[in-house]
Amino acid sequence: MALKTSATLRYTAMRLGVFAVTLPVVWLLVWVGGFPAGLGDSNLLWVLLLAIVISAPLSFVLLRKQREAMSEQIVARVDRTKARIEANRSQEDGVTR
Repeated sequence: MALKTSATLRYTAMRLGVFAVTLPVVWLLVWVGGFPAGLGDSNLLWVLLLAIVISAPLSFVLLRKQREAMSEQIVARVDRTKARIEANRSQEDGVTR
């Protein structure tokens, strides 16, 4: 029996993957002068921030299917929890009356 991978874990791993691809590209562009360098010793922080800012919209566009699958999985889990709470509440109401 195959384990069903959590859509949230898959989406998070793919977001990290997009960031991991974006980071060296941004680093290279800063190194060759395509992007401005940071001030003084702040270049590493600057490159990290640029990579985060660039990878966020890329993830938004590229990972739409994974984000929707994650959303469906979360909604299903919330619905099951609500149903379980309601069932427990109705059992308690039946016992106390």
